[in-house]
Amino acid sequence: MAQQVQGVIARAKGEPVRIETIVVPDPGPGEAVVKVQACGVCHTDLHYREGGINDEFPFLLGHEAAGVVESVGDGVTEVAPGDYVILNWRAVCGQCRACKRGRPQYCFDTHNAKQKMTLTDGTELSPALGIGAFAEKTLVAAGQCTKVDPAASPAAAGLLGCGVMAGIGAAINTGNVGRGDSVAVIGCGGVGNAAVVGARLAGAAKIIAVDIDDKKLQTAKSLGATHTVNSRSADPIEAIRELTDGNGADVVIEAVGRPETYEQAFYARDLAGTVVLVGVPTPEMRIDLPLLDVFGRGGALKSSWYGDCLPSRDFPMLIDLYQQGRLDLDAFVTETIALADVEKAFERMHHGDVLRSVVVF
Repeated sequence: MAQQVQGVIARAKGEPVRIETIVVPDPGPGEAVVKVQACGVCHTDLHYREGGINDEFPFLLGHEAAGVVESVGDGVTEVAPGDYVILNWRAVCGQCRACKRGRPQYCFDTHNAKQKMTLTDGTELSPALGIGAFAEKTLVAAGQCTKVDPAASPAAAGLLGCGVMAGIGAAINTGNVGRGDSVAVIGCGGVGNAAVVGARLAGAAKIIAVDIDDKKLQTAKSLGATHTVNSRSADPIEAIRELTDGNGADVVIEAVGRPETYEQAFYARDLAGTVVLVGVPTPEMRIDLPLLDVFGRGGALKSSWYGDCLPSRDFPMLIDLYQQGRLDLDAFVTETIALADVEKAFERMHHGDVLRSVVVF
C-alpha cells in the first residue's frame, strides 16, 4: 500500500524549497523502499533547484543518504528488509558495453526505480540523481542500495553517497595517487577536502591545498594537507611549483569546476602529470588551452564521475576504514539539521560556512 511522507520539493527554478506531502508507492520488481535516517545537503541539490541539471520540475531533492531498507519488490536479492544501506546513484546494469568490458564503474545504463513518487495530486516527481532522499522514505532501484556495517553513523556514512566519495575517488580511483606522490587540490569545499583525505589514504608525500578562504585551508590542513596556498594572495601555479622543486605536482585535482581554476590545474602539474576534474562546471563554461601545450606537457587530463567509484566495492571498504578510525567521516559533518532547515542550509553552503549540513530524521 502506498505511503504518504514528508519531503523537500523544488517546484520551480530559483524558488525556495518547501516541505510537501509525497506519495511513495510499494516497491515493484527490482525496487526497494528505504527509510531514510540521514541525508547530506549537497551542491548538486542546489544545482537542481537552480535549474542547472535539467528543467524536469518539480524535483524531490536529496541524494547523499543512508537508511534502512523497509521493503523490497519481486526479484530483489541484493538487499532485504532491515539491511542498513548507503544510497548510490550508480546502480550498475551489468549489460552495457562498459560493464561487459569489466569497467562497471563507468556503467552507461545505471538503474533507477521504474515507478514514480508523486505529490498527493498525482504530479510526478523527479528524484535528484534518481534517489530523492530529503524525505522520510524514498523509492529506489534495489541496486542503488549498498549494504554496509550498521554500526556506522548514518550522518557520516551517507556522505559516501556523493560528495565525500567523489573527492576520495578522484584521488584514489581517477588520479591513481601513489605512495610518495605530490598532489595539489584546488578548491577545498566538501569534495576538495575529501580529495585531500583520499590523497593521504593513498600515501601521498606532499598534499597542497589551494583555496581563497583561510578557514577552508585550515580545515584541509586538519584533514591531512601538508601545505596550503591562498590563491587570493599568491599565484597558485607558482606556489605549487615552488613546493615541488620547480616541477609541479604529480596529480592536480580541480574541485571547483571553473575554467580559470582548471587552467591553473593544467599548468600546475608536472610534465606527464595528471589533472583530475571533479568540480562540476555549468553548461555555458568553456576552456581555451593552446593545443601545443596539451601535446607538449603529456600526461593525462581526466574527468572524475562520482570518483569513478564502484559502490559495492568502495562503500564497505571506506566504512571499514571509518570504523577503524583511519577515515574521519565525522569531520565532514559540520551540523545536523531538521528537514525544514534545508533552504537555510543552501544559504550556508553558498557562503562557504559548512563542509556538510546533514538532515537527520
